[in-house]
Amino acid sequence: MGAYILRRLLLMIPTLIGIMIINFALIQFVPGGPIEQILAQMDEESSATDRISGGGTEVGGGGRGNETYQGARGLPEDFIKDLERQFGFDKPPLERFLQMMGNYLRFDFGESYFRSISVIDLILEKMPVSITLGLWSTILAYLVSIPLGIRKAVREGSRFDTWTSGIIIAAYAIPSFLFAIMLLVLFAGGSYWKIFPLRGLTSDGFEDFTLFQQITDYLWHIVLPVTAATIGAFATTTLLTKNSFLDEINKQYVMTARAKGLTERAVFYGHVFRNAMLIVIAGFPGAFIGIFFGASLIIEIVFSLDGLGRLGFEAAINRDYPVFFGTLYIFGLMGLVVGLVSDLMYVWVDPRIDFESRNT
Repeated sequence: MGAYILRRLLLMIPTLIGIMIINFALIQFVPGGPIEQILAQMDEESSATDRISGGGTEVGGGGRGNETYQGARGLPEDFIKDLERQFGFDKPPLERFLQMMGNYLRFDFGESYFRSISVIDLILEKMPVSITLGLWSTILAYLVSIPLGIRKAVREGSRFDTWTSGIIIAAYAIPSFLFAIMLLVLFAGGSYWKIFPLRGLTSDGFEDFTLFQQITDYLWHIVLPVTAATIGAFATTTLLTKNSFLDEINKQYVMTARAKGLTERAVFYGHVFRNAMLIVIAGFPGAFIGIFFGASLIIEIVFSLDGLGRLGFEAAINRDYPVFFGTLYIFGLMGLVVGLVSDLMYVWVDPRIDFESRNT
C-alpha cells in the first residue's frame, strides 16, 4: 500500500501541472487582461471628468493654457510599461509560468491585483463558507439517500420503486442553478412566499445574538442553498445505495443464510447491510468534493454567498490572475488529494481490496 500511495502522490505533480498549463495557455488568448482593465477604468473616469468639466476645463484652475485632462489624450507609454513591470507582463509567458509554479509549490500565491490582501488570506477567508455548504449538503444527501436507497432495493419493482425512480431522475435532470432560482422565487420573496432569507449565511447584527439565536439564524439561512446543492448528489447516492444492496442481496451467501433459517431481518442487517454499505461509506469523501466543486460556483452566486466559488468567478471576470490561478491550484490539489483519500477509504472499510496489485 505504501508504494501505491507514493505512486499516486507522484502522479499528482504532473496532473496538477497539466491543469495549470492548460488554463495558463488559454488565458494568454483571452482579451482584456488586468492592464486593459485598469486602462479601461481610467479611460471611463477621464471621460466622466471631461463630461463634467465640459471637455475643455484647464487643469489646475489657470496658468496652463488649454491643457486638458491627460486621460483624454491617452496615457503615456512609460506609464503602461510601468504597469506591465508591476504585474510581471514584461517577461515571456514561459518565464512567468515557471516563476508562478515555483511560488505555488511553496504555497506562495502572491497578492491580489486589485485588493490589498494576499491570495492565501482571501482563500482562507472564503473557504469556511464553501466547506459549510459542501459538508451540510453531503450529510443531508446521505441521511435521505441511504434509507431511500435501501427501501428501493428491498421493494424493487414495486410501485414505490417506480415512482421514486421517476422523481429521482427528474431531480437529477434539473440543473442546480435552475432549482436554486426556483427556490428563491417560491420561498424567498420572489413571487410567492417569503419564508427564508434571500442571501447570505447570517442576518445583520449576528454578533449580538445569543448562542441559540445564532444557531437558529444560521440554520434558517442555509436551508435553501443546501437544498439546492443537495439535489444532484441526492439522486446519485440513492441509486448507488440501491444498486449496492441489490448486488449483495443476489449473492450466494445471502441464499445460504436464508437456507440456514435466519430471518430476513437477521440476513439483511447481519450480512447484507454491512457489506453493501462499504461502497457507500467509502464514497463519502468523493461525494463531498463533488458537491464542493459542483455547487460552490453556481449556488454561491445565486444565493450571494461569499465563498471560494464566487471568489474564483469574480477573479476570472476581473482578470485578477493571482486569485484565479490560486483558487484553481487549491481546487485541483484538493480534488487529487480527496481522490486518494477515497481509495484509501475503500481499503479501510474493506481490507480485501488491494490497489497494490492493480496497474494504475
